[in-house]
Amino acid sequence: MGCAPSFGIQILIEEELALAGIEWLIEAFGCPEGALRTLETLDNLFRTIVSEMKLKPVGNSVWHRFPDTGGMTGFWLLQESHLAIHTFPEFQSACLNVFCCTERPPIDWESKMAGLLGATEIRVREYLRIYKK
Repeated sequence: MGCAPSFGIQILIEEELALAGIEWLIEAFGCPEGALRTLETLDNLFRTIVSEMKLKPVGNSVWHRFPDTGGMTGFWLLQESHLAIHTFPEFQSACLNVFCCTERPPIDWESKMAGLLGATEIRVREYLRIYKK
């Protein structure tokens, strides 16, 4: 599963061939605790992201529930890289990470996190990942 140039963006940086990917780190706050503990809600978020971004999953998503807090960690391996979430119901927050080694526009993270997780505050950071030979 590497980020082969045939799947990624080839760009010239200072006369060198490079591959560029993109990564989003989305933090959601003010989420109802129940949403952050419910597998169906979180799985729906994953499926919505995969569908709207036209991502290609490898197998099924994997989930772990923490016994003390009911928080969840989810991970989905993608042909493009990965999709991960960590929820903290006791802090009404979640952290979502989407990494793609292929070019694609972002989805409306704010509306997705508000609509699907009930977040009242959303912080989105976008990182261009450039790899040179």
